[in-house]
Amino acid sequence: MSRIGKKPIPLPKGVTVKIGTDAVEVQGPKGKMRQAIPPGIVFAQQDSNVVATLARDDQQLRKFHGLARSLVANAVTGVTDGFKRELDIVGVGYRAELKGKQVVFALGYSHPVVFDIPNGIDIAIDKQTHVTVTGVDRQLVGQVAANIRRMRRPDPYKQKGVRYTGEVLKKKVGKTGAK
Repeated sequence: MSRIGKKPIPLPKGVTVKIGTDAVEVQGPKGKMRQAIPPGIVFAQQDSNVVATLARDDQQLRKFHGLARSLVANAVTGVTDGFKRELDIVGVGYRAELKGKQVVFALGYSHPVVFDIPNGIDIAIDKQTHVTVTGVDRQLVGQVAANIRRMRRPDPYKQKGVRYTGEVLKKKVGKTGAK
């Protein structure tokens, strides 16, 4: 059995869990999430905890035990605290601007890059160069941040582009001039 799968998921105050055969619905102060679970993994609520168990001891099923528990735990964390990913825009003239449900980026291209904000995601921009992506779905927050970073990946030579806050880049040495 999985060590992670055995751990109970504590439910904070204000969080309700509705357990179905194919999904677990979690509702909290920040929103509502529905997490699909693999067949053969059974969730049960015991006091103020949710516990994941295997329907039968099968090697194919054991693979998903810890995964299913982690997905439901992330849903509980998302509806209580939410998830956040921060990005920095580095470069002369590189900036971002929020216009309604779109973010307009100036990233050194000949045209502005328009990014549509998906449902369930909030984007905040500080000082035109710091982007904060927040939401209740961990996977969606990470994917949106990765899509924004993909617009202009950090350059290893000039260190310009969109990077995660705190990301350490390995700077490469450019060409050496003729002597």
